[in-house]
Amino acid sequence: MGLQIDLGATNSADGPVVFAIAAAGVEELSSEAHRHARGQLVGSQRGLLTFGLEDGLWVVSAIHAVWLPPHQWHSGRAHGPFHGWSAYVAESACHDLPSRPCTLRSSALLREAVLRASTWPPGPMDAARTRIAELILDEIRTLPVEPPGLPLPRDARAQRVARALIAAPADTRELEQWAAWASLSARTLSRRFVAETGFNFTAWRQRARLLKSLEMLAAGVPVGTIALDLGYATASAFIGLFKRTFGETPAVYRTRL
Repeated sequence: MGLQIDLGATNSADGPVVFAIAAAGVEELSSEAHRHARGQLVGSQRGLLTFGLEDGLWVVSAIHAVWLPPHQWHSGRAHGPFHGWSAYVAESACHDLPSRPCTLRSSALLREAVLRASTWPPGPMDAARTRIAELILDEIRTLPVEPPGLPLPRDARAQRVARALIAAPADTRELEQWAAWASLSARTLSRRFVAETGFNFTAWRQRARLLKSLEMLAAGVPVGTIALDLGYATASAFIGLFKRTFGETPAVYRTRL
């Protein structure tokens, strides 16, 4: 993600039980799929980050953090200027932390603890550092878990449709047309989306468009252009759906990115 990370440290059982980094950038950055022996908690103070996991695309805004257990494959991308942080947890301390990737509703307490840890120079864990590390671990254990950004269906044909929609969210083809394109029945495609993502086809496509709109907002694209580029009939239709989903208008949301 463009952060100055000691890759050896992220794959080592040696060193402190928790160490953290914080960094900012002004350019769009990305990382190829990789994994760490340590667990990783990633958050954003400003800007928008997305993570690609085996089962979907996850978005990290300023109110969320993503937990990745040890050895979890993932890729990452920062969309425009960002200010982010990561905490790396020794595998031996992850036994009572979430065993699967998850999105957490972040807290000011967690952010401040990680940012404090990011200022530590190399050295042993004294009593003060140990208390902050334990606080970070406790926040990971107890913060509310929220639905992931965009889960992918496991079925190969349904996943092909899902990935095509991510690549072209403005595509207006209906369920029956997508099913024919993927060589399965509309009934089967519909069932796969509900059973394997928790969303019906229409709701899943709307979510894909909304998550894409977050990237476009972070890139400074005008709201009217976003609406048209994502296939909405009018800007007001997009703004209304965005507000119902995120609780505020795109313009207000942009100010917090």
